[in-house]
Amino acid sequence: MEKTQLFRLFLGAAVRKNIGSGKCLHAYIVKSGLWADTFLSNSAINMYAKCGHLPDASAAFDDMLSRDVVSWNSLINSYSHLGAVGAPVVLHLFQRMRTEAVLPNAFTFAGVFTAASNVGDVFRGREVHCVAVKSGRCGDVYVGSSLLSMYSKMGLLSDARKVFDKMPHRNSVSWAAMISGYAAEKKHGMEAFQLFKLMLIREESEVNEFVLTSVLSALCLPEFLDKGRQVHGLVIKNGLASFVPVWNALVTVYAKCECMDDSFSVFDETSGDADKKNSITWSAVITGYSQNGHSDKALELFSKMHLAGAQPNEFTFVGVLNACADRISLHHGKEAHGYLLKLGFELQVYIKSALVHMYAQCGCIDEGRRAFQQLHHHEADVVLWSTIIGGCVQNGEHEEALALYGRMERESISPNDLTLAIVLKACSSLAALEQGKQVHARVLKYGFPLFIPVGSALSTMYAKCGSLEDCRLVFRRIPRKDVVAWNSIIAGFTHNGRGQEALELFDQMKLEGTEPDHVTFVNLLCACSHMGLVEKGWHFFRLMQDEYCLEARVEHYACMVDILSRAGLVESAKEFIASVPIDHGTSLWRILLGACRDRQNFDIGAYAGERLVELGTQDSSAYILLSNIYAARNRWDDVERVRRKMRERGVNKDPGCSWIEFKSGVHVFVSRELLHPQIKEIQEQVRSLTKHMRLEGYHPCLLLHSFPEDSIQEQVTEEEEFQLIESCVS
Repeated sequence: MEKTQLFRLFLGAAVRKNIGSGKCLHAYIVKSGLWADTFLSNSAINMYAKCGHLPDASAAFDDMLSRDVVSWNSLINSYSHLGAVGAPVVLHLFQRMRTEAVLPNAFTFAGVFTAASNVGDVFRGREVHCVAVKSGRCGDVYVGSSLLSMYSKMGLLSDARKVFDKMPHRNSVSWAAMISGYAAEKKHGMEAFQLFKLMLIREESEVNEFVLTSVLSALCLPEFLDKGRQVHGLVIKNGLASFVPVWNALVTVYAKCECMDDSFSVFDETSGDADKKNSITWSAVITGYSQNGHSDKALELFSKMHLAGAQPNEFTFVGVLNACADRISLHHGKEAHGYLLKLGFELQVYIKSALVHMYAQCGCIDEGRRAFQQLHHHEADVVLWSTIIGGCVQNGEHEEALALYGRMERESISPNDLTLAIVLKACSSLAALEQGKQVHARVLKYGFPLFIPVGSALSTMYAKCGSLEDCRLVFRRIPRKDVVAWNSIIAGFTHNGRGQEALELFDQMKLEGTEPDHVTFVNLLCACSHMGLVEKGWHFFRLMQDEYCLEARVEHYACMVDILSRAGLVESAKEFIASVPIDHGTSLWRILLGACRDRQNFDIGAYAGERLVELGTQDSSAYILLSNIYAARNRWDDVERVRRKMRERGVNKDPGCSWIEFKSGVHVFVSRELLHPQIKEIQEQVRSLTKHMRLEGYHPCLLLHSFPEDSIQEQVTEEEEFQLIESCVS
């Protein structure tokens, strides 16, 4: 049998991936003594590699009597296609090749550069670069493109650009590789666009679908919207709109630039051409709607995608699950969960993170934990850990969040800045200063700069723990202060009773050119409330709407009611509530009722209480306060009516809970529970302090007229105990 015929048979076996026929041919050329022919032995290696049998290819390679550059390239390029798994083998083969004095060619360097970039081995990449220079291969456009692609993937854009600028010849692959390198780093979008313009000016290469996809991926920020439109026009002008990747890139660009009407318009243009609209197209527009707050539209499109027979991918499900989380739609979330289980996506780490987030947002943290436990032993992914920790914080399980963070550290998973910001939020909620300081130390250890969100989270933590000087110190060290950073420190000073300093910080914020938002004005109005500054409160309330065009929300109206109520202007507060143009539920009447209790204004208090009962509030204190008001007026029928309403609606009083951090431990106390190991000593000390307090002439004033005398005494004692119990522990 002739060599040419054998070569064709090997090639056919490789194309059909018929390993059985290939092995028979291998045996034949060994038996017939043709294995010494390098051309045929290379064909056998190529056949094994194309069939995916790389161990057999390696064995055949080792058995060769003589090897040329094609022999080495067959094995090197086959292993380089395996990604990070095959990269060490590629680098080892290249080292062996050099010891055998075989001169590498352009295809050799391309495979080795790919392998080095797959494992991020900068040293070996530079070493191979030196070999390419020494062997005079860097002038080859194929080698140059592979080299700049390697540097780009490693994030060494300056090195990549040096290679690009020195290339004597460039093709569309070279331009696309360099533009893609800039696109991979979001902050280099302008450089990518400028390079694309340079390509058009020099006319060194034709504008094809690969270059356009690369430049469009660099323009996925709102500030690049106009440039994205220009590229869109070029796509239409050059007749490249028929390429699916280009169309998908356009849908993604408009979605990420927050122009969902344009994104959907591009998407909808593919309605008449089923070949254009693949799963990536659907995923791009669904994810776009989800990320831009249009969750209903995202779920509607997902349903249409299913009806159209398009197969969703893992990115589609991430967008859908995030939409369910935003809508707090557990029903749709469970449906999506069932669907992705059916398609076999349940072990994808991004899917698991989205599932944990969805269940946490919907209040089903136990389901989120189960999803987390199924995967975290297999995938040590910081995103997954951050998601479950964030879910615990969101559902009020702050101690569990800190415990999970401890596990994460013990399992040697390095947190990112978002993880630490979430953990700091848990410390803030628990007022756990010592744990917060430990997390601060971690921030310094890992070298995270005090940008958002870490800087703001640290500032908030110190403020909520009452350590305002540390709060101010952290704030000063934040390099670029945005409105979130300013809000955190203003809120810190406000809630720690230093309202005047909070107002001064607002003046400083304006001087530095930062525009306030809704949260800023909530903090300012709270400061005015605590200081009794009614006129100043009205000033900020009007300033927000007139100068900054911010529409007042429920929380702003609540602050104004609180300002008026604290100043004793309960009648004005009542009139203000009646004038509020938005639906405020029960919140404003609840504030007024509490103020009437403090001011002993029974008439307006009864009015506010009745409005709350009318609205069906589930706040137990509203019923108790209203009942006490009627009891003070001896209106026993109304007392019974209010209590009956409370029983009928199943309103129960949540037990009081407090805690104090002392000697590196957190002591928790729950109303009517006697579980603390030192409870006897604490109660004895409380009784002693209560007796001493009464001997000094202090008697608490509580509106509990509706209860029998023994019941009043019991509740007064409990109230007093909770006021004193923390001081007893400390």
